[in-house]
Amino acid sequence: MRAALRRVDPPGIVLFAVTAVALLLALLHPDAGAVAPALVAVAAGTGLVVRELRTPEPFLDLRVLGGNVPLLLTFVRAVLTATVSYCVLYGFTQWLEQGRGLSPATAGLVLLPIFVTGIGVTALTGRRRAIRGKLLVGGAAQVLLAALLFALGPASPVWVIVVVALLAGLPQGLNNLAVQNAVYRQADPERVASSAGLMRTFFYLGAIAASAAGGIAFGGGTAGDGLPVLATVMLVASTLFVLLTLADRSLARLAGPEGAPS
Repeated sequence: MRAALRRVDPPGIVLFAVTAVALLLALLHPDAGAVAPALVAVAAGTGLVVRELRTPEPFLDLRVLGGNVPLLLTFVRAVLTATVSYCVLYGFTQWLEQGRGLSPATAGLVLLPIFVTGIGVTALTGRRRAIRGKLLVGGAAQVLLAALLFALGPASPVWVIVVVALLAGLPQGLNNLAVQNAVYRQADPERVASSAGLMRTFFYLGAIAASAAGGIAFGGGTAGDGLPVLATVMLVASTLFVLLTLADRSLARLAGPEGAPS
């Protein structure tokens, strides 16, 4: 028991929690009131990095990033794709109810195709080793999804929204699994577990960014006017995702024989 307790990193846990909460507060209120939490986030984040690099049993093993640029780029893609995904799950859902006027039950049914498509795409492509192609197709789908949101309005037919939901499921099934497989192949073998945990942290950072985007878009209480703002955030994130994937030549080295299991 004592040996297990010695492996716990209370200072790292506290610094991470303070950094995350302060960052979320700063993003949710991007005005003069964000200065104080932003400074706290920077200070706590700096302390977190220093602490985790020095302790033998860190809460966040930042050493996995040392010299591993491909892995770092994959983590950045995790943030970007999670930002788009959670913008759909958080912000788009809010618009369906407040901007489009759907009931919660109807909004849930309209969004159901996202998960149906995601499961189907994962089942069809999950065993393919090619990662770069999945990321490019998934990223392009996210760009198209963001562009389509600009065309939606309070009078948009439900069937059009269902088509948008079907498209949203494509990157759900491609990007999430491809990012995970990339992490497992790019991480040092002895640090795969730490790398996987850090990947989840970056996904949650994307969720925080999406929450902040939703707060900015719909914080004024007029959900219909906020959809273009949300779509802009998604378009920027998805475009950066595609550009980063195109520029990352290390992804080509992760592919094995076509059809081989991942």
